[in-house]
Amino acid sequence: MTATTRQPGSHPHPAPDPAGPALPAPRGPLSRGVLHALRTARDADPALRQHAAGAEPYGDDLQLALYVLYELHYRGFAGVADDREWDPGLLAVRAALEDRFLTALRRDVPGPRRPAEVFAELLVEPADHSASVAHHLQRHGDLEQFRQYAALRSLYHLKEADPHAWVLPRLHGQAKAAMAAIEYDEFGAGRADQVHARLFADLMADLGLDTAYGRYLDRSPAEMLAVVNLMSLLGLHRALRGALVGHFAWVEVTSSPGSRRLATGLRKAGAGPAAQRFYDEHVEADAVHEQVVRHQVVDGLLSAEPALAPDVAFGADATTFLEDRLSARLLDAWRAGRSALRC
Repeated sequence: MTATTRQPGSHPHPAPDPAGPALPAPRGPLSRGVLHALRTARDADPALRQHAAGAEPYGDDLQLALYVLYELHYRGFAGVADDREWDPGLLAVRAALEDRFLTALRRDVPGPRRPAEVFAELLVEPADHSASVAHHLQRHGDLEQFRQYAALRSLYHLKEADPHAWVLPRLHGQAKAAMAAIEYDEFGAGRADQVHARLFADLMADLGLDTAYGRYLDRSPAEMLAVVNLMSLLGLHRALRGALVGHFAWVEVTSSPGSRRLATGLRKAGAGPAAQRFYDEHVEADAVHEQVVRHQVVDGLLSAEPALAPDVAFGADATTFLEDRLSARLLDAWRAGRSALRC
């Protein structure tokens, strides 16, 4: 198997490691400098900020460095002190990386656009399915391709809804109430065994994957890192709250039809019930969430802060842009008979 696997369904997934995952291997001078600072408990080299200005914004080195710095706000890493989360030198490096990434997105993503225009496009099924990973996996996916897909998506789904929770203190009124209601569902409605991150771990175990948090970071290409980094970038900045709402709306609008195709593909490939359940749950839940997020979260936000409309559209369009890049990476690899994971 290309992904690290166990026998499907043969082992329960482990409890989260309170020490956090291991630090990944570097992919260039930026990530090497960040990882060196974390491994040695030393200050970050100030020269990293200048180096960030000329780095490839969507490349492995910048995206890994940014991902590692963002993870300090989630579960951290084994051997890295918790207070490095707010280390001024690391935050300065992170700001330089974010500036490079966000500047590229604003250059490459169409705009300004109206949110209604963006979501109208997302609600229409494209006639050409050749660029769709969900359609490919529904029609042609085998268990190995599903394992690779799940291994990559685990970077987000094992912390599903966490990046979006940061927007709650930045909303008020109807938008806040509706967003909190959706997040409550994502976090299991009070039941630990129903938390969506737990359901995804069950899916991974069913497919024979290692369910440890961060296990597949070293195997994940820049395209996957960028998808997750966008969520963290938007969630951590109050100034980008409109874009975070636009991103979240994109997720909910596209989730139900995509999940239906993935659930069908898993059944055809012979996956077990736990693997099917994750996407079955999202077909039902996100069909409801899509209505709530568009009519209560987005409309509630724009009723209170109409000037954020271009940001909402940008958040959705930036998500499309990065997801399209990831889809191209996966489909190119699978159609050529290669693994979509990094070696």
